[in-house]
Amino acid sequence: MSTAPGWYPDNADPRFVRWWDGAQWTPHVQPRQERSDAHHTEVEMGGTGQERVARQVQRAGVQGAVPGGGGTLLTEPVLVVNQKAKLIEMSNSYVVYDQHARPIGTVEQVGQSGAAKALRAFTKMDSMLDVRLEIRDAQGLPLLRLTRPATMWKSKVLVERGDGTPIGEIVQENVFGKVRFAYVCNGVKVGGIHAENWRAWNFSLQDHAGTEVARITKTWQGMAKAMFSTADNYVVQFHHQVPDPLRSMIVASGVTVDTVLSQNQG
Repeated sequence: MSTAPGWYPDNADPRFVRWWDGAQWTPHVQPRQERSDAHHTEVEMGGTGQERVARQVQRAGVQGAVPGGGGTLLTEPVLVVNQKAKLIEMSNSYVVYDQHARPIGTVEQVGQSGAAKALRAFTKMDSMLDVRLEIRDAQGLPLLRLTRPATMWKSKVLVERGDGTPIGEIVQENVFGKVRFAYVCNGVKVGGIHAENWRAWNFSLQDHAGTEVARITKTWQGMAKAMFSTADNYVVQFHHQVPDPLRSMIVASGVTVDTVLSQNQG
């Protein structure tokens, strides 16, 4: 019996997987995903159903179905980013849906030591820890990799493609007042994130000319989750198709906003 088509460990390099088309190996390779840092002692609080995602999209001000798409993180006009709420939280985990509540990706924290997990579970010292995240496509393969170095002041996030190719940095520009981040690619500012109030609930995502091309809106996660978890939910809405590298930087922002800002509040 022949082996079914799919991604399998690459014998030439264990860091990658290679596509088997059912008859032969192809030249297509992808980086292997790292194991999630989620621990068995973490207790998740419920899930996110279709009706809940629909309510989030509505609360974000999205009027009706937005045309366009393609079913991927880099093509959909609306992304619903939900952090998995946990009673005991040792790592960041997210599920990303399209506007119709179809899961199109996940985000997992990777590379975290046991000591770091313990520090995260019992303190609020997240900013003193390095954070590494993988944004994965619907097949579970790394699409983007994010690294937020430990910081005591302004935050910075390094953004790479799944194969490790650098894309740019998301750099915090100010500390007081309405927070701002710059998208910097190859040393050039290509856009940025602008909070619309000091509590940083909603964000205007702009291109290099200061024109808004997308928005991030934080949505209410429910009383139970709000009381017992720091988990946050966001809706990212694109006003039109945005070319790379700005598109990738904006997709990274849906997770970055929570990781570098909201998790450090309170």
